[in-house]
Amino acid sequence: MSDAEMHDEADSHDEAASHDLYDRQRRRVLWALPTGLYLIGSRDGEAVNLMTANLVVQVCLEPKLVAVALEAGSVTADLTGRAGAFTVSLLARLDKDVVRRFVKPVHSVVRDDAGSVTAMSGHEVREVGPSRLPVLAAAVGYLMCTVVRQDPLGSHTLFIGEVGEVGGEPADVLRMEDTRMHYGG
Repeated sequence: MSDAEMHDEADSHDEAASHDLYDRQRRRVLWALPTGLYLIGSRDGEAVNLMTANLVVQVCLEPKLVAVALEAGSVTADLTGRAGAFTVSLLARLDKDVVRRFVKPVHSVVRDDAGSVTAMSGHEVREVGPSRLPVLAAAVGYLMCTVVRQDPLGSHTLFIGEVGEVGGEPADVLRMEDTRMHYGG
């Protein structure tokens, strides 16, 4: 190997090491952004889902608008896009283990004799609004939103919904730092 080839290989190795250090720092900083952990409810016809999400924020005061970023290929993004509505269940800090039950699509759905959803992944739910969207029964608060805008952002789709119904009295809600979960970077 020539001196020039060895120099190029060393430069390439230094660049890769520098990029790795930067990437680790970027993840640490992004993981430190304070975010909540929520369950996003979706429904289209008889297909229903609850999904763990942390990318939720109020984006407008008048009208009351909330944005949720959902993984583009997820069941919830598909159902929300087709039905044009979603719910946000706010959880108590003590319910941090609940979010782990909803990181994958729900396969266990219990319905009553009338066809209403009563449980998902072993947790009681109730239906809200005219679309009968799922909300975790143990949620300390919830929002029901009608989609007014949908924007693809690469790995995620941003859904902006107008708040149409709220419930509960949230006080001490679950945040990402309450768990060992990390998202971002």
